[in-house]
Order: sequence, then structure tokens, then C-alpha cells
Amino acid sequence: MAIRALPQILIDRIAAGEVVERPASAVKELVENAIDAGASRIEIVTEGGGQRLIRIVDDGSGMSAEDLALAVERHATSKLPTEDLLAIDTLGFRGEALPSIASVSRLSITTRLRGGEGGSAITIEAGIKQAIRPAAIGEGTRIEVRDLFYATPARLKFLKTQRTEAAAIADVVKRLAMAHPGIGFTLAGEDHAPSTWPADEGPARLGAILGADFIDNAIAIDAARGDTRLHGHIGLPTFNRGTGQQQYLFVNGRPVRDKLLLGAVRGAYADHLPRDRFPVLALFLEVASRDVDVNVHPAKAEVRFRDGGLVRGLIVSAIRAALERESGRASSGNAQVALGLLGRSVSRPADADWDWRASPAAPSLPMGLSEPRQVGFDGLVQPSADARAGAAPAPPDSLDRPLGAARTQLHETYIVAQTRDGVVIVDQHAAHERLVYERLKRERAAAGTRSQLLLIPDVVDLDPADVERLAAAAGDLAALGLVVEPFGPGALLVRAVPAALGTPDPAALVRDLADGFAEWGSEIVLERRLDHVAATMACHGSVRAGRRLLPAEMDALLREMEVTPNSGQCNHGRPTYVTLKLTDIEALFGRR
Repeated sequence: MAIRALPQILIDRIAAGEVVERPASAVKELVENAIDAGASRIEIVTEGGGQRLIRIVDDGSGMSAEDLALAVERHATSKLPTEDLLAIDTLGFRGEALPSIASVSRLSITTRLRGGEGGSAITIEAGIKQAIRPAAIGEGTRIEVRDLFYATPARLKFLKTQRTEAAAIADVVKRLAMAHPGIGFTLAGEDHAPSTWPADEGPARLGAILGADFIDNAIAIDAARGDTRLHGHIGLPTFNRGTGQQQYLFVNGRPVRDKLLLGAVRGAYADHLPRDRFPVLALFLEVASRDVDVNVHPAKAEVRFRDGGLVRGLIVSAIRAALERESGRASSGNAQVALGLLGRSVSRPADADWDWRASPAAPSLPMGLSEPRQVGFDGLVQPSADARAGAAPAPPDSLDRPLGAARTQLHETYIVAQTRDGVVIVDQHAAHERLVYERLKRERAAAGTRSQLLLIPDVVDLDPADVERLAAAAGDLAALGLVVEPFGPGALLVRAVPAALGTPDPAALVRDLADGFAEWGSEIVLERRLDHVAATMACHGSVRAGRRLLPAEMDALLREMEVTPNSGQCNHGRPTYVTLKLTDIEALFGRR
């Protein structure tokens, strides 16, 4: 078949397929242009899930008539002052968004250069340009995209429902609003309830978008290595979700879904959450433009770092340090759930003449006992819980401790402690499991991981690239108990495995590591395997539910929890204790 040159309009529509996947993609490109133009306010209006109308209005620098004519040409941009593709300090730079969108829609642009005397406008329908004309507009730019994909009907078949497409647009706007808190955003139209986020550089912007409960259950992060800085907020482990949709990651103000960053977050939370739960977070990474390549994905959703190990290490260490610093905190939602359950259980008598003897919990009185001599419940009913801890007054200094003084044990599972202003309920097994786990990790860090030499070294066939990666990390792997070395092209020799793993299949272990290195570029897979062993040992070696504890044992457990990192949740991400304020308990009983 003969080779032929494609017509320009078809070239533009092919480019549109790469850049404009759905209405949300067009919104993202146009809002990023407004941000790059120095806008302080951006308004987004959509109809029909963005397919019928997208309108973006900003108060940015605007364009002259000459610039407007060039802006709708392919590969024309104001965002690359030189030919150096490693010095990109803007969100958009390809020069493809406007002509690509115009090739598959009815596009109109009205703009006025900041300080200019008049405005200009242009209309493009399915890639066919009209002449530029004068227009009345304030400083800034208004872009309207109507009937998106009408020129490519096949693309319309792949769009989701209007509600789904509108939700995708809202997600894009929220991510950009989080990344640029100094800009005011408004999202409106028939697809959305009007949402306005005024310019606010503080955490208030995150709270307005992610909800006030996020800020209440978040930890601030600000760490740096060299010229690379990480800041933002991460959620407590007990404040988690069933999907990773609320993990917001940004690189130099650019929202991304990058596997290196997501893998680092997953590794940092590995000790705190089960595999099917995900933290809520908003993290902002600032990297020198020459140390990150943003030109590796048509939609700019992924990036490539010059030093991925430095970035990964910064994220993991910063998150772990923050979680350890706030290890005594549990999600405020845990107490609210507990109070809600108690509120449904506590009922106040509606009848003033209520007779306590009609209660199902009323004791059976001995024969002949007259009503004036009725005895209280306490004298007749033996409690099912062991209340020996409450027999003696609590030491005053214990009441001032974060977890208070142990007062009793309920159902031989839960420790109830008293503080100056409330009550703490501790799950003894979950709490002790975390304490044992942290102790095992400290011992491993201090003494190293023992190796078990193989009687006959195992040869594992791998892809040469995997062999190279694992061989380069042989020193780190040896510190974790795995001794490997290259064995010719495409093979790795395993001489020893971590003793804590028992008798693993060396080939399976190494292949798992190779997959992990390919995805994350680190020995995190082996660390997680060892952590899993420690977690299993901790689970089986900890105080079980159903074991009766002496008062001194309960107090000792509380004191150790107060000084142990990450004691607010067990190894599976569940809370180890719930704190109830006395004022909240009093409110349940109508005392407040």
C-alpha cells in the first residue's frame, strides 16, 4: 500500500484523540492555560457533562490579535521561551490543546491583552477558522467549547453518562484548585451545584474541597532533601477509604497519577493499613524543573524523575516520620461512631411516672422485701465484667496521662481507663499486637536480619534488566537477609534467604522482588515480606482477647502504648482505642 501524507484536519483530529480524551481533558487543558496566564480568578461552567458546553473565563494576561491568531495553530506556544525542553516551568507547553479541541468542536475565543485598548475574537468550527474580529471584553480570556466531538461522532459513543462526565470535570477542577490555592475558582452550570473556592494559601482550601473532617484527621508534612521539597497533609491511618481516589499528588503544581509516587505512599503506609484500604492525602512535591521530565505522557498525567530514589525516599521517610510523630492520635471519627452507637442505645423515659420495676433489667427482689426498703441494683446484680481495677482510687498522676488510669476490664477484652476529662476504651489484643510488632521491628533494625544459607545455591532465570536492577541493590538486599549475585546473562544466584521467612521458594521470592523493583525501584517488596512475618508473629504472640488482666498489667499496657510509635492503630489499620469526652457522655444522658 502506498504511503500518503495525511491532511491537516485529520492530523489535528488524531492529536485531539491523544490530548482530549473526554470533556474533563478539555477542561484540564483550558484551566491550565488560564493558570499559566497568571489568572487570579477562574470560572468554569459546563452543560451536558461538558459535551454541550464548556466555558472558561479568567482574568489573566490575555492575548493580542496577533497572539490569538498563533494560539490556534499547532505547536505554537508562549510557554517555551527557548528550545530547552528540560526547563519547563509551566503547566502547558505542547501547543496542541487549542487546535486539537477546535478540530472536534465549535470553539470561540474572546480575549483582551492586559493593558490593551480592545479585545479580539475568533471562531473555529471543526478545524475551519473564521477571521479574527474586534470584540468587547475586559482584560483576560473567555473560551467557549460547544458540541465537543460533534465532528467525530464515533468518539461520542465512548463518552459516559452526563453525570459521570460531570463528576470527572469536578474532580479535575478540584485537583487544580488544590494545587493552586492562590487562585479563586468557581465551578457552576447545570451539571454542578455552584461551588466557589476563594483564594486561600492555607489548609482552608484543602478543608473546603476534601471536607472539614479531613483537616481534623490530617497531619501536616513539610520535608526537604536538597532542592526537592515535599509538603501537604496526610490522613491518619484510621481515616482511610476503600479506594485510592482521594490520594491527591502534585508535582510542581501539576496534578499527577504517577506509579512511583503512589508506590512510595503505599510503602510508607504499609505498616498501618491493610492492602484493601487507602489513606486520604494531598501532597505537593516541588522539584527543580531540570530534575523532572513532564514530557512523557500526552495528558501530562505522569512524570519521570532524574533521581527517583531520592524522591521515593523523601516521601517514605516524611510520611513515616509524621505518622510516628502523631502515633498517639486516632481518627476523630472513631469517637463519633462510638457516641452515635451509644446514643441509639441510651433512651430517656418519656413518661414521668416511669416505674423502674418494669425495666427488663430490673432485679428480682427477695420475697417479703417491701418497697420502702428496695435495694439498688448494685447490691443485687453481680457485674459480668472484672471490675477489680476500680476497687482502689486511681493514682492522680495517671489521670493526667494521655491514656489515663486503668479502672476495669470488660468482657476480658476491653480495658476502660479514666482521664481527667473523659474515658478511654482500649482493645487489649489490638494494642498489644502493635506493641509486639514495633518491638520486633526495633530488634531487627538493631541486630539486622539473620540469613539462612542455602545448602545448594539456587539459580533463578530473569530478564537481564531485572538481574541488573537486583544486582545493583545487592548490598541493601543483604542487609535484609537475602544474598544474591549475578550468574551470567539473564540469571541470578541466590546464596541465602532471610531466616525469618522460614523455607521460602527462592525463585518465587526473587521474581516477586524483580516485579517490585520494576514497579517501585526498591527493595520495598522484601521489607514488606519481612514486616508481614513480624506482624504474624506479633498477632500470635500478643495478649489475646478473653485473657483477664490484673490492674498492674492494664496500667503497664497503657504506659507502653503512650511511648510506642504508631500505637493508635493495630497492624491491620484498626484503631486500638477510642476516647470519649465526659461532656459528650453527659450529653447522651441529658446532663448538658
